[in-house]
Amino acid sequence: MTVHAAWRKPGHPMQLLLGLTIWSLWFVTLYGGLSVACAVAPPSPDQGALTALNLWLGLLTLVTLGVLLWLARFCLAAVRRESGRAARFIAAVAGGLHLFAASGVAFVGLPLVALPPCL
Repeated sequence: MTVHAAWRKPGHPMQLLLGLTIWSLWFVTLYGGLSVACAVAPPSPDQGALTALNLWLGLLTLVTLGVLLWLARFCLAAVRRESGRAARFIAAVAGGLHLFAASGVAFVGLPLVALPPCL
């Protein structure tokens, strides 16, 4: 089974790492992109939170949040469908980890709505 096919199975052990890996890539991209943009071409603080930088980072946050919530639903819905105990356990734990990662994305991404990007 290839890595590409593994994520499609909710009971595959790779699901245990997938949500937090997506969260960490989002986190590094968010703050790395914010740091580079603020160093190269910072928006005016007078604009407040309504900047193109916040818009792009907000879109990235919404896409990441959507992917993590979809993965959580995918895994949690499979808990009743999976045949083996181990697969059900992995699907349940992975669903919880995906929800945990999604809550981290929502919590860390919330300041994009209210704060100027480069203070």
